[in-house]
Amino acid sequence: MRRSVISLMALAMAASMAVLSGCGAAAAGSGAQDNTGASNAQTSVAAVNQTGSGAEANTETNTETKAEGNSSSGGKTVIEYWHCNAETQGGLVVDELVKQFNESNDHIQVVAKYNPDMYKGLMQNLQAEAAAGNSPALVQIGWAFLDYFSNNFSYVSPQEAIDKFDKEDAGFLQDKFLPNVLELAVNSEGSQVGIPYSLSNPVLYINKDILREAGLPEDGPTTWQEVSEFAKTVKEKTGKYGFYMQEPADFWAQQGLIESSGAKMLTTNAEGKKEAAFATEDGIEAMQLMADMVKDQTALHISWEEGCQSFIDGNCAMLYTTIARRASVQKGAQFDVATVKSPLWNDKERMVPAGGCFLAITAQGDDQVKAAWEFEKFLYSVESMAAWTEGTGYVPPRKDVAGAENGLKTFLAENKMMNAAIEQMDGVVPWTAFPGDAGLQAEQMLLDMRDQILGGQVTAEQGMKATQDAINQLLAVQ
Repeated sequence: MRRSVISLMALAMAASMAVLSGCGAAAAGSGAQDNTGASNAQTSVAAVNQTGSGAEANTETNTETKAEGNSSSGGKTVIEYWHCNAETQGGLVVDELVKQFNESNDHIQVVAKYNPDMYKGLMQNLQAEAAAGNSPALVQIGWAFLDYFSNNFSYVSPQEAIDKFDKEDAGFLQDKFLPNVLELAVNSEGSQVGIPYSLSNPVLYINKDILREAGLPEDGPTTWQEVSEFAKTVKEKTGKYGFYMQEPADFWAQQGLIESSGAKMLTTNAEGKKEAAFATEDGIEAMQLMADMVKDQTALHISWEEGCQSFIDGNCAMLYTTIARRASVQKGAQFDVATVKSPLWNDKERMVPAGGCFLAITAQGDDQVKAAWEFEKFLYSVESMAAWTEGTGYVPPRKDVAGAENGLKTFLAENKMMNAAIEQMDGVVPWTAFPGDAGLQAEQMLLDMRDQILGGQVTAEQGMKATQDAINQLLAVQ
């Protein structure tokens, strides 16, 4: 799984697909354990918990240090961990976890390096380092860069590292993660490139006070059809808007609606090529439902920040957005607020796209790879995962953290708004990333389509069929 680095121009094209709303990725011989050095992680990190919103930011942090190219220091193996977490978006938690790990062992020194401009910025910096013959040991990779990263950079798969350096825990991946969660970090060739790390998914925030005022069940709707009905009743009974679905510069939330209806954003044809496939009867019906709500003025069609603020101000009854907004909503709402799981489309399975990133090993040489895996395994301990969730708002990808006494059991009992996102992890699916150079243009076509449909310029059928055809023309020449 060693790949050569291609041109920076190609990276620039892929960089534009950086994650926006998903927010929003073998050491037995050295004594690595599932919870090595993590027993105090939650206690220490609790002191630096921040907003927990998980939203992306470009703010610099002052905690970055450099490994200065050294692979060893005082007998220790020195490795770099590259991340995208600004100080107010998990950076302090990164620093505390790194500190905990460094103090827990006598043979590895981890240096955390913050990369501004989120996953796009990290990929650009990684490109420059690789071109110079250097690389960090462990990196965060955004979902939209999964194929690009695996095709163009040197990496070591997690199972490869486990088989070589942690044979006593050979089943770590299968034992600790749900299959659909692991699949998020599997590339189009079927290779497990890394391990999911920061996970978010969309939930429905509800204003129970407004629902009660409208004479509706305060536990909120369970299907998209009920969302529409609730929104209409709220408008009639209170004069307030009933619903808002996030509309940043990506199609993440709308993917959740469309794929829950039974349609697929992207499929593989008989020739093995990717094709857009969202303009099915079900997919069209789902988008038309949203358009009709906007037309009837029971739903808002405004910017993401404006929509979230409208909900927080008590002017909108329901908000569909990332769980990574939990802390900011919880802090700002002066009403009885709760979250419920992403609505179903009638009796079909729930499909919620993943936001966030996975961790990939880019270390070179056995000493670096071994150290990288030992540190990575520490980050996936129950205690470290719990600390990461408490400090950022991300959902733990590991399946045994939520109910663990040394995990999130107490935190979740006190922060019930997290439960909806955790309880629907079995419905998490990959965030669609269109392949090749068509990716950026295809994504923009979806955004234009969304605006035209919700703005009433075209029907869902007209907009989706035309956009699907246009995207497939792009993909056909890839």
